[in-house]
Amino acid sequence: MRFFCVIGLVAALVLGLFPLGACAGDQAGSGGKKSLGAVTLASPCPVWVIGSYDKAGKANVMTASWAAICCSTPPCITVSLRKATYTYGNIMESKAFTVNIPSEAFTREAAYFGNVSGKDVDKFARTGLTAVRGDSVNAPYIGEFPLVIECRLIKTVELGLHTMFIGEIKDVKADGSILNDRGQPDVLKLKPFIFAPGNPDFYSIGASLGRMEDLVKGMAPQKR
Repeated sequence: MRFFCVIGLVAALVLGLFPLGACAGDQAGSGGKKSLGAVTLASPCPVWVIGSYDKAGKANVMTASWAAICCSTPPCITVSLRKATYTYGNIMESKAFTVNIPSEAFTREAAYFGNVSGKDVDKFARTGLTAVRGDSVNAPYIGEFPLVIECRLIKTVELGLHTMFIGEIKDVKADGSILNDRGQPDVLKLKPFIFAPGNPDFYSIGASLGRMEDLVKGMAPQKR
């Protein structure tokens, strides 16, 4: 009887009557997960404030979350912006931008920077924050923000609604108060916050879950 069941399964696979994914213990369909469609619900995203100069030399900033580190050597950052934004035109003109990473103390300013256009208002004047000219690139950074990255534009990629700007990191500036004993930014001292697409809120970052080298101890070795 078992022989005939195996023969029947093979025939069903050949005829396309039985999904191959159901073999070898695989769950059929989406494994109990609900499909949300082709949408940008990839959480979490950073909350970065992008600094640039316009043609008249006025400093401007905008909040962006479609952003990340994209290369180690040379060190590069990517941020994607819509053409309709004021910052898009500024970066295309100046070929430079800064990434300003706010602490939890600046959630209101970060929300404001993402909800008004530099075409209409002077965001530095409205918030009382300080625009400082970058040392390495032609772009301003926010003096009060604890971590700042100066970038030179090296490539743009047209994706659709958004254009991806790739910037080579020319300098990283940090307040001494957020550095650890190795001279590196300490996320618990920096206190950055994140954005979750599909939600209107900002979220804080919790405590450490453990060092990676400690977390992998005791894990079963991979079978080859």
